[in-house]
Amino acid sequence: MATRELTAPVAHVSPRATPVADTWRPRRGPTMGTVLRHLTLIVFCVIILFPIAWVLLLSVKSLPDAYQNEIWPTVFDFSHYAYSLQRIPTLATNFWNSVLVTTGTVVLTTIAAILAGYALVHLRTPGKAVILALLVASLFFPTRVTALIAIWDIQRRLGLINVTWGLILPYVALSIAISVFIMRGMFETIPKDLPDAARIDGAGPVRMLLGIMLPLVSNGIVVVIIVNFVAAWGEYLLAVSLMNDQSARTLPVVLASASGGMGAWVWPRIAAVYVMAITPGLVAFSIAQRWYMKGLQEGALKT
Repeated sequence: MATRELTAPVAHVSPRATPVADTWRPRRGPTMGTVLRHLTLIVFCVIILFPIAWVLLLSVKSLPDAYQNEIWPTVFDFSHYAYSLQRIPTLATNFWNSVLVTTGTVVLTTIAAILAGYALVHLRTPGKAVILALLVASLFFPTRVTALIAIWDIQRRLGLINVTWGLILPYVALSIAISVFIMRGMFETIPKDLPDAARIDGAGPVRMLLGIMLPLVSNGIVVVIIVNFVAAWGEYLLAVSLMNDQSARTLPVVLASASGGMGAWVWPRIAAVYVMAITPGLVAFSIAQRWYMKGLQEGALKT
């Protein structure tokens, strides 16, 4: 009776196969250029963040600590925020005035910039070259200063002196040029074939804008919102010129008054008002900074 020999199969080894250890290469360290770039970014971040951190820590220092040469407080005192609200009875009203004016400015300017940018790029707009030339010319003049008397006279004729929401009109007028250029640059990144195909499918201008264009330029819209938010929230010259009533003024005007002689103010209390003034802007930018940077990379500042 024949017997069968059981033998294990022999694996075929390719002569070209190389051991794993031979393919490993040591990881290269960062180059000198990369290190210098990161060090430069770190230095600039420290320069930007240090004043903010200093004001924040100053706002929670006790009065004796405020006059010591130390950044970190030995005793934390949060009573300066309550003192600011008590010392300036209209501070809460001034805060909401800034919210009202900033929100109205951002909404109206963004809507106008979207419509204008869309029309200048994807619609047959008569006098397009003239409109662009006027917008470019307006960017080279300090309109906020040179037109101050004219703006005040127009506001007086309209009965908008000491009317808080009346600040929205000049704010929109002064911010519309740069906002239109931002949205124009974003709409120019959209291929011309896309709106042409939408027209062939029967889409009208409104449907094409709302259903097709807006999702593609959403990052540019965030850029417009952030730019106008910062400009309107921190605007001082028009707010102090057109608003004489303390309760009608915005927060930057009250902040300047607090540091300019509203009683026996000391540095921690002024710092507390500063923190309340800059917190909304920091929160808004920290939330939208991802889309803001994407909008800049996609061509929001293209001219």
